[in-house]
Amino acid sequence: MSLEMIDSRHDAKELPSASKPLSVGSASRVPSLLKWTYTAFTLVLAVYYWKEYGPTNFLYYCDVALFLGVAAVWTEKPIFASMAVVGITIPQLLWQVDFISSIAGSSLVGMTDYMFDSGISLFARGLSFFHFWLPMLLLYLVYRLGYDRRAFFAWTVLAWALMLICYFLLPGPTDALSFPNQPHNVNYVFGPNGDTAQTWMPAWAWLGCLLCGLPLLVFLPTHAVLSALDRKFKSRLA
Repeated sequence: MSLEMIDSRHDAKELPSASKPLSVGSASRVPSLLKWTYTAFTLVLAVYYWKEYGPTNFLYYCDVALFLGVAAVWTEKPIFASMAVVGITIPQLLWQVDFISSIAGSSLVGMTDYMFDSGISLFARGLSFFHFWLPMLLLYLVYRLGYDRRAFFAWTVLAWALMLICYFLLPGPTDALSFPNQPHNVNYVFGPNGDTAQTWMPAWAWLGCLLCGLPLLVFLPTHAVLSALDRKFKSRLA
């Protein structure tokens, strides 16, 4: 049975080719309830974060991935969800594990300690819980829409641009802030500790390690797995 015949019957189990857009009048591959709920959540988060942390907070990879998810659910183009999945799946998996281990009583790396800080409002912590469910939602979108193999290159270029902006234009760990909650050391371009610059190597060397290491050690493995799964799924449909 050809892929065109499968598409014409709107098979709910199909993972469409990344190069094949939805035809006019075809059924949506993303449930409307998901579209509106996800978009409403993102709007609430955007308004709150803008007020509390300022616009530069949206340069974090996870926030960029959140907005790419909105683009994915409304355009139903695979490139947006694919880019987001490549960029954040592995880092957010670490967030998930650290959060679960903290609930169990032993923090793994401390990256989710703020989620248990009573000094931070429950509302703010509830919004931040998107770090836990976002990668699973994005994987679902890739399942529904297909995986676009251009995502590795596209996300890598985007991540490089974000890192350079954060390094040259945003405050570092010891820089003066314009307001108390202004983000600094965004995307950890000055070191793995958000409040302290690393001292193992020159600052430019650390940035170079991120520019080279993240694509090779984080983005590429995710891309390889998704590409293999995509090929396997399409071979079954052929």
